[in-house]
Amino acid sequence: MSTETNDFSPQQSLDLIQSMIRQAQGNLLNNSFYFILWGWAILLANLGMYSLYKFTDFPYPYVVWLIAIPAWIITMIYGSKQGRKAGKKTHLDKINMWMWVSYGFSILPFIIFMQNIGFNVNPVVLVITSVPTFLTGVILRFRPLMMGGISFYAFGILCFLVSPLNQYLVGAAAIGCGYLIPGYLLKNMREKNV
Repeated sequence: MSTETNDFSPQQSLDLIQSMIRQAQGNLLNNSFYFILWGWAILLANLGMYSLYKFTDFPYPYVVWLIAIPAWIITMIYGSKQGRKAGKKTHLDKINMWMWVSYGFSILPFIIFMQNIGFNVNPVVLVITSVPTFLTGVILRFRPLMMGGISFYAFGILCFLVSPLNQYLVGAAAIGCGYLIPGYLLKNMREKNV
């Protein structure tokens, strides 16, 4: 068994790292779709929940969160098609993907058991959402997404300070700042690069 070592100069190492980052940025620019899809789905669910609590006597206001089911289905179909088109995945692509999968599993118990905690999951979910959003912004070197992650954290803290009903309005604002604005800016950036 032979071991082959490649001795890179510091400049070659830096060039390789920058090349990987550019490749990952190119692949991840397509992720604007997910930020926009989930941004609108969650914004509508937050506003729907607020409206049903505030203006009706509907006994099951949490049914608005069922909007997440078609969003998941669309995400899976789009992700599968995008994966086939993307071709080569970089290490940063894989890290970003597994970070978001981990995020999904992290918030899943809060969603499943939200009835047990009075449907007041917004503060916790927003704070948790700040991490993958911010880190995706770091990977892309895309400041609006980093700011979106910071805004999720700030809005999550704010949620702890307002009434449970108003947490849905804060959640909607957080989604607008954290997903929709960066998502549309990312989409615009991608369209300029194409």
